[in-house]
Amino acid sequence: MTPVSSHSPHGQSPLRTVQVLGGGNADSSVHVRSLTSGLVARGVRVTVCAPTDADHAYDFTGAGAEHVHVPRSSDPGAVAALRAACADADLVHAHGLHASFRAVLALSGRQTPLVVTWHDRAFAEGARAHLVRLLERRVVKTAAVVLGTTSALVDRARRTGARDARLAAVSLPAPRRAPDAESDDGEGRKLKVRAELGAIERPLLIAVGSLDRHRGYDVLLDAARAWRRLDPLPLLVIAGEGPLRGELQGRIEEEGLPVRLVGHRDDARELLAAADLALLPSRWEARSVLAQEALQARVPLVATEVGGVPELVGDAAELVPYGRPGALADAVVRLLGDPERCERLRREGVQQAATWPTEDETVAQVLSVYDELTQARPLI
Repeated sequence: MTPVSSHSPHGQSPLRTVQVLGGGNADSSVHVRSLTSGLVARGVRVTVCAPTDADHAYDFTGAGAEHVHVPRSSDPGAVAALRAACADADLVHAHGLHASFRAVLALSGRQTPLVVTWHDRAFAEGARAHLVRLLERRVVKTAAVVLGTTSALVDRARRTGARDARLAAVSLPAPRRAPDAESDDGEGRKLKVRAELGAIERPLLIAVGSLDRHRGYDVLLDAARAWRRLDPLPLLVIAGEGPLRGELQGRIEEEGLPVRLVGHRDDARELLAAADLALLPSRWEARSVLAQEALQARVPLVATEVGGVPELVGDAAELVPYGRPGALADAVVRLLGDPERCERLRREGVQQAATWPTEDETVAQVLSVYDELTQARPLI
């Protein structure tokens, strides 16, 4: 299918799209930044509707987009601001459940096509879980196309009533600055990071992600008790912030666990590159950024066999059941004692990463969807 270009052979004006973000999800924000850059390079006009702090963090305007501040809330003021921003859009593309629901409200009564990308599941319990299901149903029944970043999310969209649900090609953009870990500069940086963390002559284990219940850090701390018998004693470093910080820190101190919480880190990639193992103990993951970065950085990964993780990593990681601290601890101990297995995972990780979509392939797929939905655009 011919991609949308800045000028069609029939004299149409450049396609104008509006990308809608809730502003709270790093994965979707990184994706929109990459997508914006690729769309603008192909002559598409892009407006990104997101909180101002999201533009400061991800520089959508630097990628060539117009930025319109839209608060995270779904109150009438936020919806009105989004409706005004979408007034002359040829197509609206919303990312995440809450951003998608705001887009549905803003487009009410209009014929503007809506594309929705589900990057992850929305987690909720009790009465809020029922509300989430209602929002999902409203969104997928309104959207012309729902793109899911994993097969499980595509299936969920179809079960919820989506007219057209497809697997999304989503790339992990390359880091803006990525020194070769094998170079003198890269090796020196690794030693510096390990010294800072206190892991010069002991194994370093890294987990990265918000300190929320679904991340499985309670299970990870249970597992950490099991490897206290190892000599040298591994150090587990968890990078991230969230509501469970106080609870987790209390357990670490009370139980004397070899674990450090280092908060949010802008150098999470460098922490990962310095590690002996990466750990992903989540109850659910879609297209985990940590898993992708670990394989690209040649760091052996131990992850729970949930959500989109198995199809993402293939045979290039040690997979364990969720909620089984014994299995998680055993996998860590086994890898720390088996350098040949670790080296095999490093090689397989690089091979697996080579099968993932590139940024160009991601943009091409999105453009093909836009083209399907805007072929009959009127002349201006």
